Amino acid sequence: MPDDNEHVPPAVPAEKPVFDADDRPRLVSSSELMCGRREIWIQHGDAVYRLRVTSADKLYLTK
Repeated sequence: MPDDNEHVPPAVPAEKPVFDADDRPRLVSSSELMCGRREIWIQHGDAVYRLRVTSADKLYLTK
């Protein structure tokens, strides 16, 4: 009787990303980003996004 794993391809290890110091995401605090406001608008290309702080103190991003 054939082994159950006979037709299962071997796992391929995922490539680990290589980061230089400049490739790491920039960490910005929400207070720095919001500058004391409850809402800001973000221009991205031709679209404008609205980022606001909810009453539950969560960030909410809409287009």
